[in-house]
Amino acid sequence: MVSRYFAKIVEQENINLEVAVKVRDLRENMSMSQRAFANLIGKPQSTIARIENGSMNASTKVLSEIAQATNQRLTIQFSPAF
Repeated sequence: MVSRYFAKIVEQENINLEVAVKVRDLRENMSMSQRAFANLIGKPQSTIARIENGSMNASTKVLSEIAQATNQRLTIQFSPAF
């Protein structure tokens, strides 16, 4: 039971880190500060900071708002676990 719980935590952390890297890369490719990016998205700078440092479980709603505001397409992909 404990190992299943631990596995779920690890998986969520991996997802958070992957999202963090993608959002940071998008922002940096746009040559924007966190504050300017947050203003574009319509979110507080602290939200962008939490996403980028992996401490926030970003919802599909927030990710969709980021995609729309930056003219990107949000795709969600499932792949086999290791």
